[in-house]
Amino acid sequence: MGSGRWGVRAEVRDRVVAVCVAAVLSIAGRSAHQGGADLEVLGQVLLAAGGLALAAGRRAPVPVLVVTGLCAVGYQAAGFDVPAVAYLFAVYAAMRAGHRIVTVAASVTMLAALPLAALVSLHDVGAAFAQARGALEVAWLVAAGAAGEALRQAERRADEAERTREETARRRADEERLHIARELHDSLTHQISVIKVQSEAAVHVARKRGEEVPEALLAIRDAGREATRELRATLEALRDDGKAPPRGLDDVPELVERARGNGLDAALTIEGERHDVPTAVARTAYRIVQESLTNIARHASAATASVRIDYLPHALGIRIDDDGRATREAAPVPGVGLLGMRERVSALGGSLRAEPRVEGGFSVHAELPVDRVS
Repeated sequence: MGSGRWGVRAEVRDRVVAVCVAAVLSIAGRSAHQGGADLEVLGQVLLAAGGLALAAGRRAPVPVLVVTGLCAVGYQAAGFDVPAVAYLFAVYAAMRAGHRIVTVAASVTMLAALPLAALVSLHDVGAAFAQARGALEVAWLVAAGAAGEALRQAERRADEAERTREETARRRADEERLHIARELHDSLTHQISVIKVQSEAAVHVARKRGEEVPEALLAIRDAGREATRELRATLEALRDDGKAPPRGLDDVPELVERARGNGLDAALTIEGERHDVPTAVARTAYRIVQESLTNIARHASAATASVRIDYLPHALGIRIDDDGRATREAAPVPGVGLLGMRERVSALGGSLRAEPRVEGGFSVHAELPVDRVS
């Protein structure tokens, strides 16, 4: 429901106009009745009904056009020499709604019907035509129709301008996204590829010589592979290729297994009745687990970690705990990864708590709503 310049709802504004027109017509009808007393009540009812019908002009412009026209013909036949003001408002509303052919046809019919209606009470052809011309002049009809059409065209141009602005914004966003993709490709792909190739070559040479491959070298190789996959997926998403599905909850076990391969005693627990969650929630849950396990491996000096996924009726809970060196007295300084987690969770309307545990170590607990995300 729209609102006007002064914040008044359109429906209320239409009702006010309808009441005012009905009042003006009723007052004018008291001094312009030329028929018998038996038709005076009927004429007054038609005058009021024609004005009050305008309250529905925005919702049903064609029915209102017909009703106001019939009311005008009726009170002319009842001997009320009152201009068809309500019908002019209805013409304006119908033209604004785009019903041009119907409005023109109804107006031609009105111009022909009004003299016949006036003839019922006047019994004089010349006087009937004069009264009908005074009640509804062609110039008034043209002015009302032109005003409605002009406003319709202005609103259409405004809508078109809004669509053009939205399309321009989307185009600029696409261009910026492609620019970011090119920058990522140029700045990171080569370096990550070098790390991946060099680490794989070192592992291959060590195994070929029969030497024991250091765990750190294996971790570098696996991290290089994962970084390559992640970068490829990110570039495809930025380019809007849509070929690679986003990482989600189904990929969390792989994260935990990789953490075990890097020497961390990691465990995954899934609680609750599993149900479908929005893609954005599943992707954010994956990123929270990924970032948390990465921080544990890099900074926590932890021996164990636990990942818990809770399927709640209206939310998804994610909790990652470790037994690292973080304490309440020596809490780690939040880094870019934690800030990124908070931004992702806030964007979905969820909550995130990341803090040292009482028993030592660090805990990340997020709750993501699943019924407010489309």
